[in-house]
Amino acid sequence: MTNQFDRLDAALGAGLERLVVAHHRRRLRRLSHLDALDAPGGGWALAKAGFRPTTGNALDVLVDGGAVLPAMADEIESAREFVWLAGWYFSPDFRLRPGEPETLREVLAAAAERVDVRVLAWAGSPLPLFHPDRRQLRKVREQLTRGTRVSVALDDRERPMHCHHEKLVIVDGRVAFVGGIDLTSYDGDRLDRIGHPPRNGIGWHDGSSRLCGPAVADVAAHFRLRWEEVTGEPLPKPSAPAAAGEIEAQVVRTVPERIYRRLSHGDFGILESYLRALRSAERLVYIENQFLWSPEIVSVLAGKLRRPPTDEFRLVALLPVKPNSGREDTRGQLGVLAEADGGAGRLLACTLHQPGPAGTKPAYVHAKIAIVDDRWLSIGSANLNEHSLFNDTEMNVVTHDTALARTTRIRLWSEHLNCDPGELAGNPAAIIDTRLRPTATEQLQRRERGSGLACPLMLLPAVSRRSARLNGPLNGLLVDG
Repeated sequence: MTNQFDRLDAALGAGLERLVVAHHRRRLRRLSHLDALDAPGGGWALAKAGFRPTTGNALDVLVDGGAVLPAMADEIESAREFVWLAGWYFSPDFRLRPGEPETLREVLAAAAERVDVRVLAWAGSPLPLFHPDRRQLRKVREQLTRGTRVSVALDDRERPMHCHHEKLVIVDGRVAFVGGIDLTSYDGDRLDRIGHPPRNGIGWHDGSSRLCGPAVADVAAHFRLRWEEVTGEPLPKPSAPAAAGEIEAQVVRTVPERIYRRLSHGDFGILESYLRALRSAERLVYIENQFLWSPEIVSVLAGKLRRPPTDEFRLVALLPVKPNSGREDTRGQLGVLAEADGGAGRLLACTLHQPGPAGTKPAYVHAKIAIVDDRWLSIGSANLNEHSLFNDTEMNVVTHDTALARTTRIRLWSEHLNCDPGELAGNPAAIIDTRLRPTATEQLQRRERGSGLACPLMLLPAVSRRSARLNGPLNGLLVDG
């Protein structure tokens, strides 16, 4: 009976998945964006992206709120011309520096006495059944603007059941932060440290990039487009940023169609960027993400596991133990990947916990970072679900700088393993097989025994009913136009 149910469940899941993928193909074909889905592997620049790659950039990957948020505060406080912020949600009382009482509102208000400060936030859910809702965002606007010179606009030009999800800070047109970290304590305090030591609330693993150089102009152009369409108020074009380094980078984004007049057919550059990179993968795919239930992404990954391009090919996915939505969608897709792996040991699904005494809490994986073959790196706001790849506004930065990609991977693994980066300088497949997998398995066993944990990395079981995992994609199918 169980085998019959499993077969029926698998057939139902596969059928629903085909509907979702077919719907997206029809939609992107109408918009002349089918190349985003059919992008070939090889090469990293996009065929029809909104922004082209630029050279002369400096790109720093900042890990966890303890590194990201003070760096943002420092740049805001040193602004000489303007500060522009765009995000999903902002908490006026949020602290950007550990151990210091100064709040986001106070940092922005002080800067606004000297320079132009603008905050562009999602307007919130139109239905109070979902949060944050319109009323909550209007309250945020009132708190940020009352008694200050800060300008706040609420963007309600979202697709039904979707949002504006990007997280941007732009200062003087010379530096931009593009990443996954929100300036809020909503749903969890982002001000966590590397290693995620035990604290009162849940741990929070996140990341962002600090970008300097010509690519900053593209981030600023995107903000200007949104601000001008929402408010009708033109913004001056910042001066072209000077070269700041030697990295070639590309700003990629998701903007759904029929949201902004000047981008009526939308932009699906993040989807295309991921598919190009994953299809070209030969040795390693490393993903840190809040969700993993895009059938388009999972299909490519499953194909790599079934027909590995090399004996050393490995796929490592770092995910939250309990996403705030779509948990069964992610677990079910992991089941698909495990089935494709067929016990070959090429797939490793992990999560993070706060190390220390027994009873510590999970560390919520909110980062959106991906590395392919140590030659492609993406960091930004986009999750690997249908919201981020098709329906929410998102922004990532992509580079093919091999040194930065490799250094970032080793730094992340050393944090998760609580070891020196020098110990991880060898072949990635060997490190996964001899360090990541045994350690993650041991930490899960220690937690099940009630023992203390030696490091954050922990194995994530990948078991779910196949049909249940499609709740998220099916919802996307029902609300997409």
